Amino acid sequence: MHKVIFDTDPGIDDAMALLFLHHHPDVELVGITTVFGNGTIEETTRNALYLKEAWGIAAPVARGAAAPIDPARTRGTPPRIVHGDNALGNFPLPDRIAAQPDPRPAHHFIIDAVRADPGNVSIVAVGRMTNLALAIAEAPDIASKVRQVVLMGGAFAVPGNVSPVAEANIMGDPEAADIVMTAPWKLAVIGLDVTMRTVMTRSHLAELARRGGERVQFLSSISQHYFDFYSRFLEDGMAVHDSCACAYLVAPGLFTMRSGPIRVVASGIADGQTIQKPDGRRFPPNAWDGKPSQLACIDIDAEGVLDLIGDTLVGVPSDLAKAV
Repeated sequence: MHKVIFDTDPGIDDAMALLFLHHHPDVELVGITTVFGNGTIEETTRNALYLKEAWGIAAPVARGAAAPIDPARTRGTPPRIVHGDNALGNFPLPDRIAAQPDPRPAHHFIIDAVRADPGNVSIVAVGRMTNLALAIAEAPDIASKVRQVVLMGGAFAVPGNVSPVAEANIMGDPEAADIVMTAPWKLAVIGLDVTMRTVMTRSHLAELARRGGERVQFLSSISQHYFDFYSRFLEDGMAVHDSCACAYLVAPGLFTMRSGPIRVVASGIADGQTIQKPDGRRFPPNAWDGKPSQLACIDIDAEGVLDLIGDTLVGVPSDLAKAV
């Protein structure tokens, strides 16, 4: 059983990833922590509380960071063109949501949850890494107590999606991302190298909605805005970025990983670039020396991941859904 804190900025693909974790038989959601990104922190927290309430998720929601850790860095404008004006594809949301957030800030929630169950809690982070950076800075001991950290972000051998080298989650707070990448915990990074190759078509999601009931029908509704955005880049479909990170958690055999320390550029024209020094390569002294080796995803069984996501969303037992 994977006990999971889901650190997220819902977000259309975040909603799909959350439902994947909620439905997967080997996942126990112990918390949902929110961060600015696809919307303001007020919007992403509202969306997380709405999804918790609508889907009957027991896990508490803790409100997280509203801005990057460096006060000199702007938080940026939410990507309305991608996720809509309310970050959930302009789907009409109720004026009032009964669910209330946990009183602790997200990074304190993470610290408390990890310390309460050492060795058993994994963190899946699919937005800015600010909450994780704040947690590890305040409580370095949690690095040895987290089971693993799985990130959706970065681009290693492909172009970025907000600059020629930078992916949006990393670019949103590169100082935080560098702290998280270089912390001494077990970490895996699932980036654009593979998520842009994992594409769900409209017809595929429509079929899942037909089979999966109201929850998946809701996903299909909010995803139409996402499909429209991706029509600029993909002939028919949307990249399921965040769900790929969740799939790695339960079925790592569908992914090919490369080991080596990872650093994040936090200034200049390459701001937000993720760079791995592969283990075994020799260089003169450099900024990667002495940093822990982490895993970066370089290949994926995209068809297998899409099958796993689909089966999990509609609640179909699957050998892949039991893979560890």
